[in-house]
Parts: sequence; structure tokens; C-alpha cells
Amino acid sequence: MVALDAYAFVFVAGLITALATGIGALPFFFFDAISDRGNVALWGFASGIMLSASLFGLIQEGLAEGTPAEIGIGMLAGVVLVVLAHDVLTDAEIDPREYAEADFKKLLLILGVLTVHSFPEGIAVGVSFADLGLEGGTALFGFTVPLLAVFMTVAISIHNVPEGTAISIPLRAMGVSKWKMVWWSVFSSLPQPIGAVIAFAFVRYAREFLPYGFGFAAGAMIYLVCSEFIPEALETGSDLPHGGRRILGGGVALGAALMVPLAYL
Repeated sequence: MVALDAYAFVFVAGLITALATGIGALPFFFFDAISDRGNVALWGFASGIMLSASLFGLIQEGLAEGTPAEIGIGMLAGVVLVVLAHDVLTDAEIDPREYAEADFKKLLLILGVLTVHSFPEGIAVGVSFADLGLEGGTALFGFTVPLLAVFMTVAISIHNVPEGTAISIPLRAMGVSKWKMVWWSVFSSLPQPIGAVIAFAFVRYAREFLPYGFGFAAGAMIYLVCSEFIPEALETGSDLPHGGRRILGGGVALGAALMVPLAYL
């Protein structure tokens, strides 16, 4: 039986990643706008972090727990779920400009759409805490925390910062106050702590599915990078030299350069 304080600990870890999204709004306290070049670099940076976390964190750990076939099945399931959820909500795509003007029903719809985008990241955090309290981790706040969990929480938190910036740009154009931009950025990632707790509960009670869980989280995140982050960056940088591809590549490389060493600490 897993103690309630373990669930609370995982929830707090997921909440930290959500709060990190609000950091993405902070540049607007000092600057009026962020250039397309800067935006492309940020999307590339976030993509590099996500890919590194998936390949050198989740998949590598999954291979230590199970077979390549199990990881592959989990990855496929992650991709399928994101695709199906996205198809269901296609007609409900929400622009951040609508956040500040939404009524309660609209906010629920917005939260549903955001869940498709941020829930897999919460699952990645939750799965990484599967060995919470077991030997081989590092001591934090009275818990023995798996190093993978520390790595994934840091990775998702850093990745969320550019997402917060992307959400804040249209809100800034609307004249939304700076602190409200911070709030709406955090709001966009609120499904993450919930996803973290659900994933943690599942893999703790069904350890045999842990390799599939690692694969699921990795597949969902890699698919999001390839289907949303990179296309968004290329669309934003379409008027830049070389279509912004060099800047995007530099951002990806920087994100990977930051996270790969952490994966081997």
C-alpha cells in the first residue's frame, strides 16, 4: 500500500512543472515582445529537452525494466492516444486569446484541450517516480527519490518555460495584465500534477506494466515534439533566413546539450 504522503509528494512534483510554465511569462515584465527568431529558438530548446528526456531518460530506464518490444508497444499506445484525443478535440482548438474572456463552460473546454497537450508530460513525471521510497535514489524531504524522477521533473519544468512564453505572446497583444499572463500560463499546465499522480498510482500497483508506462510517456512526448512543437517553430520562422531551420536546429542542440549530461550524472 502506498502512503498518502507519497501521492502528495508526486503531486507537488507535477505542480512544480506546472508552476514553471508561469516563468515563461516573466520576460514580458521587462520586454514588450519576443522576436520570431527568439520564439523559434525557444521552441527548438523545448524540443531538444523533450527528446533528450524521452530518449535518455524514459526509454533508457524502460529498457532496464523490460524488453524493446514492451517499450515499443507502450510508445505506440502513447502516440495513438494523443492522436485520438487530438482528433476528438480538433473542432475545439483554443487560442490563448480566448483564455481571459472565457466563461466557466469555456474554461472547462479549454482545460480539456490543454489536457491533451500537457497530460503526457504529467504521466512522464508520475512514471519516473515508480521507485519512490525504494533503494538507489537520493534523499529529498524525507523521501528516497529516484534519480530519474529528479531528471524528469527538471526536464519537464525547463521545457514548460518556452510553452508559457508562447501562451503569453497573444495575451500580451490583447493587453492582458502581466500577472494574469503568469496565471494563464500556469493554468495551461494544471493537468500535469493530476497526470503525475494517476501514472504513479498505476505503475506502483501494476509494476509489470512499468516498461509500457515508460514507453507510453516517451512516445506521447516525442510525437508532440514532431507533430506540434517543430511545425509551430517552422511556421513562426517561415520569414526568417532558411525558414528558421538553422535557429530551430541550434535550439534543439542546446536543449539536448543541457539535458544529456544530467541524464548521466
